Amino acid sequence: MCGLAGWVSYGRDLTEAADVAEAMTQTMTCRGPDDGGVWTSPRAVLGHRRLAVIDLEGGRQPMAAGDRSQPVITYTGEVYNFTELRAELESLGHVFRTTSDTEVVLRAYLEWGASFAERLNGIYAFAVWDPRTEELLLIRDRMGVKPLYYFPTADGVLFGSEPKAILAHDEVDAVVDAEGLREMFSIVKTPGHAVFQGMREVLPATVVRFTRDGHTTDTYWQLTAREHTDDLPATVARVRELLEDIVDRQLVADVTVGTLLSGGLDSSAVTALAAAARARRGVTEPIRAFSVDFAGHEQRFEANVQWEDPDTPFAVEVAERVGAEHIIVTLDNDDILDPQVRGAVLRAQDLPVSTGDMEYSLYLLCRALKERMTVALSGEAADELFGGYTWFHDKEAVELDSFPWHHPFEKAGGIGALREVGLWDRLGLGDYVKRRYTEALEEVPRLPGETGHEARMRELTYLNITRWENFLLDRKDRVSMAVSLEVRVPFTDHRLVEYVYNTPWAMKNFDGREKSLLREAMRGVLPDSVLDRKKNPYPSTQDGSYETALRGLVEDVLADGDAPVFAIVTEQEVRRLLDRPAGSYAVGGPWSARAVLERLVEFNTWVTAYDVRVEL
Repeated sequence: MCGLAGWVSYGRDLTEAADVAEAMTQTMTCRGPDDGGVWTSPRAVLGHRRLAVIDLEGGRQPMAAGDRSQPVITYTGEVYNFTELRAELESLGHVFRTTSDTEVVLRAYLEWGASFAERLNGIYAFAVWDPRTEELLLIRDRMGVKPLYYFPTADGVLFGSEPKAILAHDEVDAVVDAEGLREMFSIVKTPGHAVFQGMREVLPATVVRFTRDGHTTDTYWQLTAREHTDDLPATVARVRELLEDIVDRQLVADVTVGTLLSGGLDSSAVTALAAAARARRGVTEPIRAFSVDFAGHEQRFEANVQWEDPDTPFAVEVAERVGAEHIIVTLDNDDILDPQVRGAVLRAQDLPVSTGDMEYSLYLLCRALKERMTVALSGEAADELFGGYTWFHDKEAVELDSFPWHHPFEKAGGIGALREVGLWDRLGLGDYVKRRYTEALEEVPRLPGETGHEARMRELTYLNITRWENFLLDRKDRVSMAVSLEVRVPFTDHRLVEYVYNTPWAMKNFDGREKSLLREAMRGVLPDSVLDRKKNPYPSTQDGSYETALRGLVEDVLADGDAPVFAIVTEQEVRRLLDRPAGSYAVGGPWSARAVLERLVEFNTWVTAYDVRVEL
């Protein structure tokens, strides 16, 4: 993966603005440590930072199609069907100078115009500047795996893979108003919302076109509802067939590829299919599979509504079954409390943490992976597609007139903690969540005549795919790219998403358990112990001393009478949380009161680090 940035201005000459693009791209050196480049012209300047994965020598960017009158691209991502597209373009007369997928994307634009995005299978975000028409195209992959932001100006636009690139421009201030704060604290992840005032995120599956007359937005793909005609055995076979093809495609790279292996169904499936695909290709070296754990976790583990058992024993079993080289990254509280780690995660995400210690441990896991490889396959998006989360199977959550993940958010104390510190009412989060939920429901593609539970489960699936999944994908991209690790996500392949979205819930849940369809598709490939275990979220520390340390961090913030966090809460409100007895914070990931404390501490640091102006 890479980092891209640029500036288009129809009212000034940017020929000498290379230093501006350089400053913008330098903020994302971690996304592309291998190379960098800048392309300038009177109306546009493009920048790029490269993480070399395919065609290590020839894929430098920005890449021009010819002389300076021809289109130029700055690109991040991977197009998994680039070999087929290249062959088709060659048959149409195109001559290639490199073996990179970047050049395939550029020449696809030359051949088919903006509609070429419909032909791509992959995870990508890119900008194409066409000097012939003085048009800029910003294009993002179907599921929004790769980020891309833009900031319209009075005479053009600024854009970048991450907000920090845009904020590096002298004419942009980091301003967050009440609407931005609502988005930040509500656990909604509204598509297109960038939190910072004036900034937008390119929507998934979208082409944003900028000209002298302004900008327009076109959607080149969207989920549609259609009748599912396959019976259960055929559906199981089709899911297995798709996954085998997807994983096989996503192993293509000119660098080492491994997997993230938690011991859950999703990552285990990816690891097993990757190992099998490598064996079919004659690769004898075992695939490397990485897990994360906490020191003493198994001994102090206590089951709760989210976590039923420790992950590590299952990850070990899967690795042995598929012949993977298994590496366990063991962490302790000192690791996830390290100020440098916490600062790196904040810088990676451009916003305060959302899931507390999970994000710090994910960063450390990715950092360990990067020492051994450049690309890793991960199991994100399976839960959203196949119905893995508790809220798909909890009657109260299903019937909740809101986003279903707000049910555990309430039960684990997160909403209560926001109320205690006054933020729920002060920011109007209840009304904000309701408004965003109503908007989301209006988007849902529905099958004519579908009613009752099936119709509701279609709604929940759509909400998870378009909101919750985007939250997790963004977190994984930002944290992994902070250490220059490319993470590929097979379960986001649009062919699989289209197929499974339209599979009836009765079939996805045919044996009354979560992810029944995926379990059956992997029967015989994975150990029964993994197939039959309850879904666990990403691990979170259960060491009580972590809460003690977190309380200390909060006290440090409160000791500063001018702390930035006092722009949104008072000392008395925060002390209501600290007055709770030690050990009273449930381990509930992003839904817990502990996570709210994490957010307040990080908010305080973020305002200072980003020089944020908070406007309420």
